[in-house]
Amino acid sequence: MNSAPVTGWITEVQRFSIHDGPGIRTTVFFKGCPLRCWWCHNPETQDGGPELAFTASKCIACGECVKVCPQRQGPDGDTRDISINRAKCTVCGACAQACPASAREIVGREVGIDEVIREVDRDRPFYRQSGGGMTLSGGEPLLQADFAIGLLQAAKTISLHTCIETCAQVPPDVLDRALPLVDLFLCDFKETDCQRHRNWTGQGNDRILANLRHLHAAGANMRLRCPVIPGLNDRDDHFAGIAALARELSGIEGVELMPYHQLGESKMERFGITARPGISAKAPELEVLRGWIDDLTSRGVRVLNCPA
Repeated sequence: MNSAPVTGWITEVQRFSIHDGPGIRTTVFFKGCPLRCWWCHNPETQDGGPELAFTASKCIACGECVKVCPQRQGPDGDTRDISINRAKCTVCGACAQACPASAREIVGREVGIDEVIREVDRDRPFYRQSGGGMTLSGGEPLLQADFAIGLLQAAKTISLHTCIETCAQVPPDVLDRALPLVDLFLCDFKETDCQRHRNWTGQGNDRILANLRHLHAAGANMRLRCPVIPGLNDRDDHFAGIAALARELSGIEGVELMPYHQLGESKMERFGITARPGISAKAPELEVLRGWIDDLTSRGVRVLNCPA
């Protein structure tokens, strides 16, 4: 008996990406993540399944969404109350279909490997000219291990360069499955101090560090990507920790700093995610980023950022 085709949940396939590995790339954004970073800029990828997004600025308060919602039917239904009870919402999509202003939408779709690879392969000439290829991102792609591995295998059958962006909070055997299929691991490293990491992401960093060392020992091509959030981890001891880890993992390409930006804040509102306490940061000025780069460079780190 033939097994069912492997499918996975994604938010989008983004073409012409230039920040997710070398060259021009097509990035597949997976649903699902084991971490809940306060500063997450892709909160729509945290949950593993489809989600209802609501953009208040588009809403015209017509009440059509309430009329069709299975959870709001009844003789006392008030179509003026357009609030979303996310505890009861089944993400059926009826309200999104009924909304004339596109204020509501379902984010997340189930796709097959062949469907994604066909879309990725459309830009093969750009990959060839720029040294690009396919990147798996998210969310955490390796939470959907079979789907991620299947995509990587399919990409390799058509000779595409592959990257995977991972927080490394995954079982090491999953990394071992991906290892021969990945040309470059983009490894997020968010916080040196384990307790701060737990406070700000919901998980400690012990498994992450162990997996980074495991990948390095296995000869993986790696790049550390370090988000820097003013007021949280822009500390001297954290930069010292990044430098110490980079020295230990001496074979990595280098370190890429990911300065905080506020694009995720509006997304959190759309998905009903409560803003995290302590996040009042603004995107750093270019001079501040240059200062961080100079700090790490002075500690012997090869920093891959090249600010103008």
